[in-house]
Amino acid sequence: MKIATFNINGIKARAGALTDWLDEADPDIVLLQEIKSVDEGFPRELFEDRGYDVATHGQKSFNGVAILSKLPLEDVRRGLPGDDDDEQARWIEATVVGERALRVCNLYLPNGNPAPGPKYDYKLAWMERLQARAADLLTAEEPALLAGDFNVIPQDEDAARPEAWHKDALALPQSRAAFRRIVNLGYTDALRARMQGPGHYTFWDYQAGAWRRNDGIRIDHILLTPQAADRLRDVQIDSDIRGREKPSDHVPVWIDLAV
Repeated sequence: MKIATFNINGIKARAGALTDWLDEADPDIVLLQEIKSVDEGFPRELFEDRGYDVATHGQKSFNGVAILSKLPLEDVRRGLPGDDDDEQARWIEATVVGERALRVCNLYLPNGNPAPGPKYDYKLAWMERLQARAADLLTAEEPALLAGDFNVIPQDEDAARPEAWHKDALALPQSRAAFRRIVNLGYTDALRARMQGPGHYTFWDYQAGAWRRNDGIRIDHILLTPQAADRLRDVQIDSDIRGREKPSDHVPVWIDLAV
């Protein structure tokens, strides 16, 4: 089962690039972030015509997450628990029904800049809620994953120029500590289970020739419960997508799980 996460930075701007990649990569499940579309404006037919069930949690012009699945989706839930007043569309989860059920949680974690400030306070509070949901998922002792744009650079080796990010909300000690607390609950960082060392990036800024210079960072992650980690067969970053026409500033990260 091939499962990918991809921050597409606007479904309307990136529809062609996204469908080209889908046709090539043929993932079973895709978790999309920053669709920047209300639910009724999402071009479902592009994906339904390719055999995907579609579930969205959209918001006009900002944020927004979606799940595409070639397997049936059940128990779709929208919004990260813990704050009924949070109107930002950053979380959607569902159970993918195959030979074994898999709970997939798709997230677009707040950026948090400028820090310090209210946006950073929101980021850290959101991560506390994420930790609580992550802990709940573990109690079920079933295959599950948290995937998406975490907007966290976990370690210096996850940036080509770590010194450039030390005062950024993506790499502040509090952000990294909050990410570690989630992983240390018992999750496996899928990429780090298979790839060590620097040079594995998922985001290159549009500015200052970052792609050309390979000035990237790793902020798109897939975290696996023990039951899902036991099924991990492969993990890859489709970095070449960044060099194509009208790309997102992120690229797909995907895993292969044994059915």
